[in-house]
Amino acid sequence: MAHLKDKASALGQGVVIFVYLTILTLIEFFIAVTFNSVVLLIVVAVIKAALVMYYYMHIYKLNENEGSEDPHSYAFKSGTNRLGLWFFLLSDAFVFAGLLVVRSNLLGLTRPEALDQVLGLAVTAVLLVSSFFMNRGETAMAHGDVKTFMNNTLITFVLGLAFFLGVVFVEWPEAAHHGLTADFGNPTVGPMGGVFYMMTGMHAFHVFTGLVFLGIVWNNARKGLYTAEKHFPVEAAAVYWHFVDLVWIFFYPALYLIGTAVK
Repeated sequence: MAHLKDKASALGQGVVIFVYLTILTLIEFFIAVTFNSVVLLIVVAVIKAALVMYYYMHIYKLNENEGSEDPHSYAFKSGTNRLGLWFFLLSDAFVFAGLLVVRSNLLGLTRPEALDQVLGLAVTAVLLVSSFFMNRGETAMAHGDVKTFMNNTLITFVLGLAFFLGVVFVEWPEAAHHGLTADFGNPTVGPMGGVFYMMTGMHAFHVFTGLVFLGIVWNNARKGLYTAEKHFPVEAAAVYWHFVDLVWIFFYPALYLIGTAVK
């Protein structure tokens, strides 16, 4: 699928990618509740991650020539800032990768029985939809449509806040109610609860910082600080938000789908 430049085509492409991600997420859930193949779940997660990185995070832009060698030009600065942003995300990814390694070592092919798979699917859907609207907002700004950017970013913010509140004030109490605690004195529950709260807690922190970032660029857009030619902060906010979604693409199956449910 080519990189589409005109607004209508770019927005349409975002819809197509969202449909692909939705279908893959449903396939992922079906695999987990039927024959629970770890290999297939990993393959689906990798495909979803590739789609998000290429079409929503625009990783291909790292290889694009901005058309200016002037170090004082906005295009040149955007290119260097983009590279710096991706280096930051790469370093941050090591933190999440470390948590996945911890989960693999402590839990192996088991998962907490206390976690509701349907609730996990619901919060995943909320985050997935938020990425869809973030993509639409960024695309609109790239074509100078500030109003559409603000509307879509506001929807993204509301959905992101719903995800954050759902995890912290619904999923955590629900898991604790069913006995999933971070009591490391209990060799059965402690490690499992510790893994769950560390992974979801670190991710929720990044969701929160993403919400702050979205609030800042929304307010700046309201003040008229961005144009179609100069809006790198919008791109950075969008890439960061999609990174949060990217992390959850792997955390969701690791916590809710992979392995045999145990108490």
